[in-house]
Amino acid sequence: MNWPLFALAVAAFGIGTTEFVIMGLLPDVASDLGVSAPAAGMLVSGYALGVAAGAPILAILTAKWPRKQALVGLMSLFILGNILCAIAPNYGFLMVARVVTAFCHAAFFGIGSVVAAELVAPDKRAQAVALMFTGLTVANILGVPLGTAFGHATGWRSTFGAVTVIGVLAAIMLWTMLPKKIAMQSGNIFQEFRAIMATQVQLSLLTSTLASISMFSVITYIAYILLDVTGFTAQQESWVLLLFGAGITVGGLVGGKLADWKLMPVMCAIFLCIAIVLGLFSWTSHYKWPTLVTMFAWGAFAFAVVPAAQVRVLDTARGAPNLASTLNQGAFNLGNATGAWLGGVAISIGLPLTDLPLIGSAVALLGLATVALSASLDKRPKLAA
Repeated sequence: MNWPLFALAVAAFGIGTTEFVIMGLLPDVASDLGVSAPAAGMLVSGYALGVAAGAPILAILTAKWPRKQALVGLMSLFILGNILCAIAPNYGFLMVARVVTAFCHAAFFGIGSVVAAELVAPDKRAQAVALMFTGLTVANILGVPLGTAFGHATGWRSTFGAVTVIGVLAAIMLWTMLPKKIAMQSGNIFQEFRAIMATQVQLSLLTSTLASISMFSVITYIAYILLDVTGFTAQQESWVLLLFGAGITVGGLVGGKLADWKLMPVMCAIFLCIAIVLGLFSWTSHYKWPTLVTMFAWGAFAFAVVPAAQVRVLDTARGAPNLASTLNQGAFNLGNATGAWLGGVAISIGLPLTDLPLIGSAVALLGLATVALSASLDKRPKLAA
């Protein structure tokens, strides 16, 4: 057992749970605070935008902090944010609390990815990053459904109280299990900002955004597809999403191993597979058993790209790994918000739900083109620079 990686995964589990569990609790929150469903839904978008906005701010504030202290400090901010969520007296207070919680997200995963890669041999970096992100996948499999059930039974505030406890546990584990001294690159944060403007770094960040847009343009509205198109019941829907979560877990671990083998060819192959699976989902969504197969495969391919994209950012931004890794989390969450918006626009103009996977497939092909362009620039160093 690599205990430092395990501590990072526990922290990732807490962050992932607090990000996504709100979706299952929205009716409870809306009823308790007296707001509409769309207003409650903004708590999801507010968190995603908070991650994107907090990425550069926290990157600057933590640039000179020792890595261990920075991670524990960010978890302390996470704990504070969840306490504020649990005691929020009104909608506005809860929105601010969600944004406070979101601020630690990008910086934690950004710094945590760099630390995870430093804890293992060079040829195991993607696997180490994947292991840290396993906490995020387990959050989707266990944390979100259990947190939702707990909130329904005891009140939505209790869920954030439980996540606070997880945050405290994670902070203790990080403090006791991470090495006292973790290598960190010296340099000026503003020089790092200039470094990330390089073409290859920007293409890497764009790749992460497109991967997230492809996923969230569909997954945001997956309940409507499963219920209204496929014909699953509300109870069956939970099991289908559990299967999707299982695919995410497998994809994250396998994707990390493959990325350590052949990074760019693997990324191209993953984006192509995502495009094919989502294209098929436009048809298979009409039938239950094909939908089950498609959901598992989609989850696997959709998350296989995450550790690969994170390592690609580290490779292209060697002069600013912490900043670039942090901004990459902002790029993923910008994709979350954009994908949800894109799917909503498609529905609002009257497109059928079965067109959403086709939109996601088209975005995945854009991701494939971006990776292919970046790979071609690798062969032309002067042009890449």
